[in-house]
Amino acid sequence: MTTARQVAVDVLNLARTQKRYASELVDEQAARLSPQDRRLAVQLVMGVVRRRATLDALLKPFVRTPTHAVQERVWDVLHLGTFQMALLSHIPKHAAVHESVDLATYVGSPQAKGFVNGVLRRVSELVTDEFVDYPYSDTLPFENNYRKLAKPVLPDPERDEAAYLAAAFSWPRWLADRWLPRYEWHKCLRLGFWFNQPPPLWLRVNKLKTDRETYRLRLSAATIAAEVGDHPQSLKLLDHVPVRDLPGYAEGDFAIQDVSAMAVATALNPSPGMRVLDLCAAPGGKTTHLAELMHNRGTIVACDVEQKRLDTVTSLCQRLGVTIVETKLLGENSDPPAGPFHAALLDVPCSNTGVLGRRPEVRWRIKPTEFEHLIRLQTRLLLQAIEQVRPGGVIVYSTCSIEPDENTGVVNAVRRAIPGLTLEADHAAIPGQPGDGGYWARLRKPQ
Repeated sequence: MTTARQVAVDVLNLARTQKRYASELVDEQAARLSPQDRRLAVQLVMGVVRRRATLDALLKPFVRTPTHAVQERVWDVLHLGTFQMALLSHIPKHAAVHESVDLATYVGSPQAKGFVNGVLRRVSELVTDEFVDYPYSDTLPFENNYRKLAKPVLPDPERDEAAYLAAAFSWPRWLADRWLPRYEWHKCLRLGFWFNQPPPLWLRVNKLKTDRETYRLRLSAATIAAEVGDHPQSLKLLDHVPVRDLPGYAEGDFAIQDVSAMAVATALNPSPGMRVLDLCAAPGGKTTHLAELMHNRGTIVACDVEQKRLDTVTSLCQRLGVTIVETKLLGENSDPPAGPFHAALLDVPCSNTGVLGRRPEVRWRIKPTEFEHLIRLQTRLLLQAIEQVRPGGVIVYSTCSIEPDENTGVVNAVRRAIPGLTLEADHAAIPGQPGDGGYWARLRKPQ
């Protein structure tokens, strides 16, 4: 019988070898598990991905073998065992060690059982059950406080704040160096805690099918707790329930969308009957929200550069009962569909630094050298979107980044290039207040 830990160690390997997102893989691989084991598998996989640098820092004092000499799957086993002991509270240490030793055989390295056992027993001695409220070289960020370690193994934050943030919260060092001057120490700590927690699940109630209060009562009748958010279509789930098991999933009563992302289509404020361009549409959350706001009347031309991603837009439209979306496959450098459009929404490719909790692999995939390319692409796409909108039309530019150069930097550069382009409103969403980080700007083209 397959266990949650076996699924977790397989997913970590597949994510590495197939260069796929662990969050997608774990949904596929854990489907055969019981609900309880499925939750554990997801917790293990996403926790290890989020806290990889932290786990390495905890293991480093006890692994004498050169890193390259340890098989990658054995590293996965060590990461899983360390995560359970240091960053979970409901699994006994002896159980984590025992199950990890067994995993060594499962991943094809029975000769590593003694090595795994020895290293993880040392880690178990390092991790205490004492908790404090301050960061230090012997305190490990844990949920909303810090877990004491038996000895200092993390960088001293009084000597090198960025090094502590990188190791203790599991960020790339370059990102800690980038954020510290902007946010300062205490705000960086808050970001660290937020990005290492499983993000809340927000629902956008489908206006074409029902209203928020009716659907909230339907959830309540199914003993599923939810609370309303600031956006009039938003509900935050307070219970863990698989999305497809929620009432009304098949009927299209809701879509999954963070409350910060809901603000983007709302900022465009499209009217029924409009012709709207959605230039970077996949996976379709904002596209379908536009359709709801337009009462499913008018036309939305939804574009993307991958057919597989456009297929997700079509599937979501079908589930939600949206019928006004036309999908358009674009080449990497091809022009967008010809206008004029009444309005355009542009949710550009970006660094994703506002959603590191929801997409934890991003912190390891994005490189500081990529910003220049991203900004050029974002600027080009915004200029294209503006060109296709009729005079006096509205364009909403958005990202899920918290980097000013991708947000206000791009908008201001384009405004300088187009005399008369007006910034009517913009908003920078702060991660954790209450949802994902991101940015949107509402621009009006000159007459």
